[in-house]
Amino acid sequence: MRVAFQGEQGAYSEEAIYSHFGEKDVETTPCKTIREVFNLAEVGDVDYGVVPIENSIEGSIYETYDLLLTTSARVVGEIILRIVHCLVALPGVSIRDIRRIYSHPQALAQCRGFITSLGVDAITTYDTAGSVRMIKERQLRDSAAIASERAARIYGMDILAKEIEDYGRNYTRFLIISRYEAKRTDKMKTSIIFSLPHVPGSLYNALGEFAKRGINLTKIESRPTRQRPWEYYFFLDFEGNHEDEPYKEALRELAKRAIFLKVLGSYPRAASIP
Repeated sequence: MRVAFQGEQGAYSEEAIYSHFGEKDVETTPCKTIREVFNLAEVGDVDYGVVPIENSIEGSIYETYDLLLTTSARVVGEIILRIVHCLVALPGVSIRDIRRIYSHPQALAQCRGFITSLGVDAITTYDTAGSVRMIKERQLRDSAAIASERAARIYGMDILAKEIEDYGRNYTRFLIISRYEAKRTDKMKTSIIFSLPHVPGSLYNALGEFAKRGINLTKIESRPTRQRPWEYYFFLDFEGNHEDEPYKEALRELAKRAIFLKVLGSYPRAASIP
């Protein structure tokens, strides 16, 4: 099974892949960008792509939301991964030697308090594990990376500190995308995108179609349309399969009210966070 992700080996997205699919018979494909993951999944060069969608501390990954609007790939699953950040450096380096910390912007933001306490410079890179790899390749003895324990192990680096995130309950939700539909299961979730006329009560009335049918909404996010200032696309997740009643009926009524409606897919719900 081939699964694409954004980042280098040891990235949290790759960790999410292994936590969901297992490590046996899975071939991971590192990509420079989230867009590349979508492209590979759309054309079937990989069986699946795994992309981050939101973090419990820093919120939504807007690039993923924007790409969902135009992709032909389907959402076929979700993964919730506990994120444990480590301060990673070359062997023999102590925390007193560190002057710069490299990592992905999300990781730096999730460890803002720890970085401030050290009084060092924070420098953004495209990936957590990629930062570890760069420090090793360049032999930067005054620098450290924020990355996973697995990344430190892969690149033979030392962990100077562990669990450095500002909040202990730090989770990232990932979506699994594919060119094929998900298989039906008992507990499913559906993701959709829609836009509405810019008139009073349009969102209230649209969401009312779900409320009157007792459908549980689990997430709503808005993103600018970019074509019309101050108008938005709404990304909505709800429990249930869009092919079953009453979910099908709610979507039919929503379509009557919406300017645009796209069903991204129905897929198995991830296990709840302990």
